[in-house]
Amino acid sequence: MKGVNVIENEWIPMSDGTNLAAKIWLPKDAEHNPVPAVLEYIPYRKRDLKAVNDHKLHSYFARSGYAGVRVDIRGSGDSEGILRDEYLQQELNDGVEIIKWLASRPWCDGNVGMIGISWGGFNGLQIAALQPPELKAVITVASTDDRYADDVHYMGGCLLSDNLSWASVMFANNSCPPDPQIVGDKWRSMWLERLEGSGLWLKKWLEHQRRDDYWKHGSICEDYGAIKCPVMAVSGWADGYSNAVFRILENLDVPRKGIVGAYGHKYPHMGGPGPAMDFLNEAVRWWNQWLKGVDNGVKDEPMLYTYMLDTVSPLSSDRPGRWIDEESWPSQNIEEDKYPLDNLNIGFRNHRAVDEENTVSIKSPLNVGLFAGKWCSYSESTDLPSDQREEDGGALVFDSPVLKQDYEILGKPYLRLRIKSDKRVAMVAARISDIGPDGRATRVTFGLLNLTHRKSDEEPEELLPGKIYDVTVPMNYIAQHFPAGNQLRISISTSYWPLAWPSPEPSRLTIYPSESYMVLPKRKVGKRDVSKKALRKPGALEELDTTLLVPHKREWIVERNLATNEVTLKIENDDPQYLLHHINTELRKDVTEKYYYSNNKYDTVRGEVKSVREFRRDDWKIKTITRTILTSTRTHFVIRATMDAYEGDVRIYNRAFDEKIPRDLV
Repeated sequence: MKGVNVIENEWIPMSDGTNLAAKIWLPKDAEHNPVPAVLEYIPYRKRDLKAVNDHKLHSYFARSGYAGVRVDIRGSGDSEGILRDEYLQQELNDGVEIIKWLASRPWCDGNVGMIGISWGGFNGLQIAALQPPELKAVITVASTDDRYADDVHYMGGCLLSDNLSWASVMFANNSCPPDPQIVGDKWRSMWLERLEGSGLWLKKWLEHQRRDDYWKHGSICEDYGAIKCPVMAVSGWADGYSNAVFRILENLDVPRKGIVGAYGHKYPHMGGPGPAMDFLNEAVRWWNQWLKGVDNGVKDEPMLYTYMLDTVSPLSSDRPGRWIDEESWPSQNIEEDKYPLDNLNIGFRNHRAVDEENTVSIKSPLNVGLFAGKWCSYSESTDLPSDQREEDGGALVFDSPVLKQDYEILGKPYLRLRIKSDKRVAMVAARISDIGPDGRATRVTFGLLNLTHRKSDEEPEELLPGKIYDVTVPMNYIAQHFPAGNQLRISISTSYWPLAWPSPEPSRLTIYPSESYMVLPKRKVGKRDVSKKALRKPGALEELDTTLLVPHKREWIVERNLATNEVTLKIENDDPQYLLHHINTELRKDVTEKYYYSNNKYDTVRGEVKSVREFRRDDWKIKTITRTILTSTRTHFVIRATMDAYEGDVRIYNRAFDEKIPRDLV
């Protein structure tokens, strides 16, 4: 490779004798002219499943004068040990040791940065909070500062179905073996240890349904002051993790920068659904400032760059808009606009009109949410929200008058409701949509609230049926431009399945519009845009040599059997199968998800995820099949799961799980 030396595997010894596997990209002359190291530390298999994207990222850093380092977390990929859960203290302690080891290498000048998306973004922040002296800067992409309130598991105290989806991803990943070419003859015994020892993470996560010490661990919001090094926080509006960027900018007391684009759960240079940006160039500028001490103006730039979304048709592959900046966050360019609900036009759909008590009520069918997309979008057209008219038929709808002039928001909207419930446990799902002149409704942002969490996620309280409460429903941060001629819509429902798991039983919510209101973070129109030079399009990156064997398959199908009144959302998410030439290995990664209910009955809801992982090289043929099913009653969550592992055509391992976890006001 031109200008770069690649070390396919390097063992990093931990103090307890465990060896972690690293792949390293070095500038050609690093042994004679040491450079800073940039660490990415994740459990997603550097050898094969992530090899293509890892190479693009870290070869770019190496060509830019840095050592790019990818380490498999203990118990994943080719690293020794067992991975038993995410963000354990052992993982963070290992990270501190890795950083110290990197700083001591002859090719390293003693300065280390951390970068990562999702898991690697999480542990970058968490390890920074431990303050290893060699760690000089962090770039965290699509991560969170709060593992309970703003992660894949729970939202507003409601259980997310992405909790099942993500647990199933890790259930499948943990079933995979290390590569015999790296670890040698012990690969089979390491594999069996993982199969037996990694456990059922979904059970652990469901055993913690409120914000307890389990979730506080690794949540840097518990002590923002623990982070002493500069932080760049990055996300996209279609991602599940955009909120944390703004809280990090507001609460850290170190040099910091935020970037929020129009993309989903991807690095920004990959783009989708919105335009990609030259993120790796921005990353190198960040490293140059904080790892090499090059005064390149990064310190003097605006704190926040974000993409102001324009109105768009649902499921469009394009995300029109423009880049804007804010000198600081919170911004003086934002002011709160308050909209009382009784001043808006109330749509009459599946609920009665304002009654003699000046109230409206709603008891939504379970189909509200079938067209909501995923909580955390990967920017496929299939997992983005569809036209919200499909959802609004089962919701309370409040429409603004037609806008007479352009209107922009940037920040966190919230809904303040005076409300009562006929059940002790109930949820509110609220959405803001952009309504075009043709009537189409594009979801702008949304929020969920389990009403038992109205005061606290740590100490939820049952509702008293018939009692009136004042509650706040926070929504996700967003930047949105509404053009003159459009309308804003507020939609409120009592379910949002399958994005969120339903309450134990259907509830009817009664709302007092005259005592309820929406607050929007209005941005002053006419602020300057970011220059095109500042956030240019990405250039070509160096590719690994691969051959496509089977193209990817993405489907998102809603089926309704009118004869039996059964409804199923079926998701096919098969990655492309390809041959990695440099290790002569064929890879397969298929996932099928199904979400089901019957006759609008809450005790029939069911989520199921099946995953297949396969590795083929000469006579080494490995396949694992995992399956996870989650159902619920009014009192319990029920998990049934299986794990099967094959060597060639022989099943060498099988395990079944059958678990019941009491519901805790969820």
